[in-house]
Amino acid sequence: MKPNLRPRKSTVYQGRKMKTLDIVDRCWLAVVIITVIAVASFLPVVKTISGNKANVERLENSGYNYAELSLKKFSSLEELENYLGQNTNYNRGEELGGLAPTINVTFAADSSQDYPRYTIPGDGSGDTPIDFSKTNIQVEGVDEADIVKCDGKYLYVVSTGRVFIIDAYPAEDARILSEIDVGDVSEIYVNGDKLVVLGFSYVKVYDISDRENPVLKRDVSFNSSYFKSRMIGSYVYIILNSPVWSEVILPCISLNGENYLTSATEIYYFENLVDCYYNFITLMVVNALDDVENITSGTILAGTAQDLYVSPNSIYITYTSGYSWWRWTDGTEKTTIYKLSISNGTIEYVGKAEVPGRALNQFSMDEYQGYFRIATTTGEVWGWGDSRAQNNVYVLDENLSIVGRLEGIAPGEEIYSARFMGSRAYLVTFKKVDPLFVIDLTDPTNPRTLGELEIPGYSDYLHPYDETHVIGIGKDTVDMESFAWYQGVKIALFDVSDPENPREISSYVIGDRGTNSYALDDHRAFLFSRSKNLLVIPISLAEINKEQYPSGVPPSAYGEHTWDGAYVFNISVEGGLSLKGRITHSDGNTQPWGYWDYSPNYVKRSLYIENVLYTISDGMIKMNDLSNLSEINSIELPGVPAPLLFGRIELNGGI
Repeated sequence: MKPNLRPRKSTVYQGRKMKTLDIVDRCWLAVVIITVIAVASFLPVVKTISGNKANVERLENSGYNYAELSLKKFSSLEELENYLGQNTNYNRGEELGGLAPTINVTFAADSSQDYPRYTIPGDGSGDTPIDFSKTNIQVEGVDEADIVKCDGKYLYVVSTGRVFIIDAYPAEDARILSEIDVGDVSEIYVNGDKLVVLGFSYVKVYDISDRENPVLKRDVSFNSSYFKSRMIGSYVYIILNSPVWSEVILPCISLNGENYLTSATEIYYFENLVDCYYNFITLMVVNALDDVENITSGTILAGTAQDLYVSPNSIYITYTSGYSWWRWTDGTEKTTIYKLSISNGTIEYVGKAEVPGRALNQFSMDEYQGYFRIATTTGEVWGWGDSRAQNNVYVLDENLSIVGRLEGIAPGEEIYSARFMGSRAYLVTFKKVDPLFVIDLTDPTNPRTLGELEIPGYSDYLHPYDETHVIGIGKDTVDMESFAWYQGVKIALFDVSDPENPREISSYVIGDRGTNSYALDDHRAFLFSRSKNLLVIPISLAEINKEQYPSGVPPSAYGEHTWDGAYVFNISVEGGLSLKGRITHSDGNTQPWGYWDYSPNYVKRSLYIENVLYTISDGMIKMNDLSNLSEINSIELPGVPAPLLFGRIELNGGI
């Protein structure tokens, strides 16, 4: 899996983008009722893998309530096969949620995590730490794997299945130090002098204390496929998927060439879980800094799940039923929430609850001062009566009892983005215009709408600017009364200091219909620094030749691809949004950017070290002075393939 290259499937209803996934994605992404419950399954039995043996270590955990969860282990391979035969129902897809969205994993923050801080030599009074940007993550202190990492001195770049280590600062002397070519690299972590390389079927840990000569210290492979991971402190938590077909193939992990097969009697499952699809989920924990500490793994057989949110003290798992994209909903769709308490390495089942509707993603959930908040959508925008869309916010206490609710928000529209910030929630819904709702959650028992703002367009991603301002990035739209045509990429800065009267204080629209950005789908492509008044996003620009439309440009018209690169903005509350300049890696010969099109010149990430802006594509790393965007240096990454063009189909949906 390559998250940086994978486009998002969408359909469009009368020109309006619908957020659905195709049936193939459903088979790969509908994976587990609880991914992190796999952690809980390790507590009674933890399988540890060392360099020369595999053993089972039993731990006591009186707090875990197996009876309520109905979590069991198979007694034999025959029992596992019988269970699959009796509980698999291929006709229950629509009842179990139709096309399930991607599982989003967020692990709790760990204050022990730190990064090396390189310094700029001073005048003898003390060195100054280098100012550099890190991966844009959701939870502070929890690193997310990405295709680019920076430690303030070196860049680590995934390009065409390889990892390049770059001596990046000072920019004038930047050069490639080494290249790791192990094939099919998905993403990476850097933790001090260790580099963790994650591929479709392997995890490799390198000692990079000598950046010019990386040394492989751990070589782990598996017959499953890499799905998601997070790094907390020195530990990398890796989730593996292994689909269960007619012939059961048990998960197997290989460490330094020695295989360790998971026995059927080591696999946990939920009693009476009926689904149209099953998957072996393996959670593997690797200490990135300790080359001899045992690798821990455990496996669970599970079915469909949707989203996951983890706070420092609790795990919440959500599962939606009664919703299908191919039929009208009957008002019975609901999200089941499972809660587990986590403390000092133990996991205790707390309970479960149900709320109406479906959650969009992990940004639709949050825990604050002991309360769990979730935003959902019920119905469809084209529905009527009980099937008509509406949006809701629910507040649950520590025992998962609903103590507060706000229902019926924006009838006929659905949530496109959400962000919880302390005692407030911000929701963007969309059908024809972009209402930004400010929800007051100060009193958990009485959530209420403080204010709303209706403007053209919608936001796919909301990012805090500060406590009273929010950045939104999405698309501009043209209202056609019963629907809307989306247009170019829109960035907006909202002032919510007066929550009853939110205002759009600045906006900027890039290009015409057909313009896209990786940042619409991947927050890691979004670079923002309030201290530097800096906002950078990658853009594929489409522009309409108005001479081709003498009678006026219809809102359904697509522009032609004319440019790609990074748009660099100045952003501040006082000055709003202003374009500072553009940086491209292309040579001027533009090509159409379609659904599956690929060019090594597409900018995917951006970052800064001190006053130097680095933009990264598969084929190049370019360095520009942040003060005036003048080019300082560039490095071509060798061995990139030629562009692949498959025609125009939108990355972000379209007709």
